[in-house]
Amino acid sequence: MLVPPRDTRAPAPSPSAPRRGAGLLPRWWRRLTAMRTAIVLLFLLALAAVPGSLLPQRSLSQNSVNQYFIEHPSLAPVLDRLYLFDVFSSPWFAAVYLLLFVSLIGCVLPRGLEHYRAMRAAPPPAPRNLLRLPDSGQLPTVLPAEQALDVVEEELRVRRFRVVRRRGELSAEKGYLKETGNLLFHLSLVALLLGLAGGKLWGYEGSILVTEGQGFCNSFQQYDTYSAGPLVDSGDLTPLCVDLEDFRAEYEDNLTAASFTADIGYGAPGEESRTTTIGVNDPLRLDGDRVYTTGHGFSPTFTVTRPDGTSLDDVSVPFLPSDQATMASQGALKVPDLGPDGEDQFAVEGFFAPTGLVQGGVLTSVDPRPLAPQVAIVAYQGYLGLDSGIPQSVYSLDASQIDRGRLTEVGSANLSVGESTTLPDGTTIAFTGYRQFAAFQYSHDPGQLWVLGSSIALLTGLLGMLLLRRERVFARTTAAPGDGGTVLTLASITRGSGENAPRFAALTDDLSDALSSRRPAPEPEDPPRVS
Repeated sequence: MLVPPRDTRAPAPSPSAPRRGAGLLPRWWRRLTAMRTAIVLLFLLALAAVPGSLLPQRSLSQNSVNQYFIEHPSLAPVLDRLYLFDVFSSPWFAAVYLLLFVSLIGCVLPRGLEHYRAMRAAPPPAPRNLLRLPDSGQLPTVLPAEQALDVVEEELRVRRFRVVRRRGELSAEKGYLKETGNLLFHLSLVALLLGLAGGKLWGYEGSILVTEGQGFCNSFQQYDTYSAGPLVDSGDLTPLCVDLEDFRAEYEDNLTAASFTADIGYGAPGEESRTTTIGVNDPLRLDGDRVYTTGHGFSPTFTVTRPDGTSLDDVSVPFLPSDQATMASQGALKVPDLGPDGEDQFAVEGFFAPTGLVQGGVLTSVDPRPLAPQVAIVAYQGYLGLDSGIPQSVYSLDASQIDRGRLTEVGSANLSVGESTTLPDGTTIAFTGYRQFAAFQYSHDPGQLWVLGSSIALLTGLLGMLLLRRERVFARTTAAPGDGGTVLTLASITRGSGENAPRFAALTDDLSDALSSRRPAPEPEDPPRVS
């Protein structure tokens, strides 16, 4: 007997056999658009926003971030690499944001279509055994079946039920606004995310320190720090200039800042300026643009006179607060090319104390109010490195130039208002007084009205979702045994807040009273016969 050789080749795949991984994408899409996933992502978004409320953010206050670096020199760089000082523009926050956005859209739109079909559909037929429902009961009546159902329909329509009559039974339903509120809540959340995204794409922010008597215009070149969305062009900025006319700070008895207000003038270039007063929680609002005051400090004024008679009179420079409790501040005055040869560069690094007290030769501040202003200065001469092409802070000296010996210390002194010191080369530095400065933040957010409307709609949908209830009522009539009459069987199903038993009992009592007050309609008499 001959045995055919065994075929070792693998069988060809069937044309109708599904390929491996063909259902992976739909399965992941169903998981992403599930309501459970949306809730988890919403929780992660709230959790991701926590560092933004605990740590200073560059978009709100660059000075606070700098102060955090000074106080935590080893921890701050690690946090900065994790984008914890730019939480709301970080890649990981954007990833959670986009996933939540996609999940909500994929979850809400199918539910919205399903809710639309449910609103147009008739209430479902009554279950076969109504007495098995949690809230059910029977009412005997002498009325015929159709008249008894008429009474039930009338009573339910008064309660704003949608009623459908079928042979020998009745179905009623209300509370569609509960699901409408649920959908409105989630659609408003999507709209809120769109508004926030639009504000980030077309919005911008800029921060600047302005001393009294000075001002700024809305230009990226003038801001100390700024951030702009990817769709923002410098030509799109609102033409507006702001001048700081006066600044006032008030303190509590324990010397903590109570409030500070700024008198400003504002207007478009070439137009007449208008005046107003703004505060911390009272910004200037102009068609989506806002100007905030986010901080304050002092700008000491100096007069520098060189031996050849060249002088720089009453120049003021902002000193950044290093201690918010006493407003002790540090800063630097840079005087490039003051000499006739254009190469003699000069700088003054100082410590300003609003209420100064010298202890052991060291100047400290004991009060944030300018009761006894003093300044401790250290003068340098040499090369400042301003033309080196390497960016440096305008509020401090380049320490690398001092380390290299290109900037040499030539004198130091503690000065009160009106005092001066003379350096070995004959240069005189006079401390002539101080001015106050305000930290302004200019913000443009085109999505703020959209966000406001979405927030109101979100709260409306949340109230409807929590306070309303979905309710169904069924009624069926059967012939009563004995001398006639009808037995009316009632049942109710409720989905929502609160207990349904008291409501069902109230409905049953009202129906019992209505049935008792009705009399059976008389049967029509036979017409007389004509013989």
